[in-house]
Amino acid sequence: MAMNILPRLLTRRSLRKILSEGTKLTGGEVASVTLLNNICIPYSTVNHEHLLRQFRNKTQYSQKYYSIKAAHQSVVDDYRNEHNITCIGEDIPNPYIEIEKSDFPEYIKSFLKNQGFEKPTIIQSQGWPIALSGQNFVGIAQTGTGKTLAYLLPAVVHIKEKKAKKGLGPIVLVLAPTRELARQIENVAKSFEKSMNIRTLCVYGGASRAIQASKLQEGVDILIATPGRLNDFITSKTVSLNRSTYVVLDEADRMLDMGFEPQIRQALEGVPLERQILMFSATWPKEVRHLAKDYLGEFVQVNVGSTELSANHNIKQHVHICDTDKKLSLLQSIMHEISGEGFGKLLIFANTKRFVDTLTLALRRNGWPADGIHGDKTQAQRDKIIYRFKNGRAKILVATDVAARGLDVDGVTHVINYDFPNTSEDYIHRIGRTGRHENKGVSHTILTDEDARQASSLIEVLKEANQEIPQDLDDLARSHDISKMKEKQMKMRPKQNNYQYGQNNHQYGQNNRSNFQYGQRNKFNRFNKFKSVKSSRYGDDYV
Repeated sequence: MAMNILPRLLTRRSLRKILSEGTKLTGGEVASVTLLNNICIPYSTVNHEHLLRQFRNKTQYSQKYYSIKAAHQSVVDDYRNEHNITCIGEDIPNPYIEIEKSDFPEYIKSFLKNQGFEKPTIIQSQGWPIALSGQNFVGIAQTGTGKTLAYLLPAVVHIKEKKAKKGLGPIVLVLAPTRELARQIENVAKSFEKSMNIRTLCVYGGASRAIQASKLQEGVDILIATPGRLNDFITSKTVSLNRSTYVVLDEADRMLDMGFEPQIRQALEGVPLERQILMFSATWPKEVRHLAKDYLGEFVQVNVGSTELSANHNIKQHVHICDTDKKLSLLQSIMHEISGEGFGKLLIFANTKRFVDTLTLALRRNGWPADGIHGDKTQAQRDKIIYRFKNGRAKILVATDVAARGLDVDGVTHVINYDFPNTSEDYIHRIGRTGRHENKGVSHTILTDEDARQASSLIEVLKEANQEIPQDLDDLARSHDISKMKEKQMKMRPKQNNYQYGQNNHQYGQNNRSNFQYGQRNKFNRFNKFKSVKSSRYGDDYV
């Protein structure tokens, strides 16, 4: 039967029709697709590979492994409208509004109760039932909204409830863009180890590769990794992902911005076809959409708020405009103002590693207990500094953008941008270190004339967050726009003709002697060009 259907499959139109209804194929048609994939595709001049990938994605995870309780639709609609939740997809389960009424196993409910967990965040309430249903999932939400627990709790259920293949490779794979975010995820995952007997490992660059490799050989259940170090272990065949049936891409937009797309695709090619992929991102750019289209197939998308990156509305944003040589004195006045109001922990951002060290030393000399962190410090130094900051031994942390993402520290009440970042997206992530978990926060940002090109984008961020726009900032944006307009007009203006003597043809034609002298002079100057250069260089005495 398979061979009878095969000629019909070789035409693109018929193949597309069958693959678009992949879940309804008969046994013979499935065998034909398999035969087409294994035998005919390598010798065909038509590229059907993308259609076969759609077929695999549609059929690989159609079964739901966990039951989802239904709720009153009116309550669900009110909850989604109140919290600005937008769901896109099919068979979308209702959110978990209360933990006790959720369909989590009892050991998960007991764990949350022991941890003092009262109610889920917005992304957790809608993300948990989707992840438990076995569907591929894309979550778009701001940083600091509890995304880590949104995918780790279903990961634990996935490990406990679904029997994985025997081997040493991880069952759950979590990819993160930076070491700090990977370590932050590891801290959350470690809380499951003793109570649920789950082995967790975090691998990243900057730490001992041999130690990480030996722990991988012992076997892990949850592997948290940065793309570069994971790619190293995959290439050296230290780790295999053939058991990784639950894959998480955390802050996918940031990983793509950092150029990790080849490493991500290599990792996803190594996981089995029967897998579940969860992707979390703060924005929804075209690069993230292409990645989701290639590897997720059919998925449910949940947007909390807008898909465009926006600042946390719980943060009060202050903007200060000054001259470059007055930035330090302005920082000092801001510090005294914050100290008078009282602050828990303070995070100061600078753009260069050298200035982080300089500013840290200057703060210490003036009696401020500050630590500095940047990419040139070893991982042991960075861990020690972050540990001191989390415990409150150091109230002030000066950092580059290594701390802009993945640094989840309780009690950060103020953020100061001494240097404005290169993009407004980085600005939003910086100030997002405060105001986390529905707490209030305050940010101060210093701008100079050198930051005029960023003024307009900053105004848009302030407008979206319903913040007050200083007149100085508006003037800075206007002056930059005017200067850009003048520069554009100068480029469009035609060049002036410097052939001055040709402007008066009548006078030029009547003076033949002048014309002759002019031509002779040109001829003379042409053969004496070195003398003229020497004259202009050394003065009239050398003529």
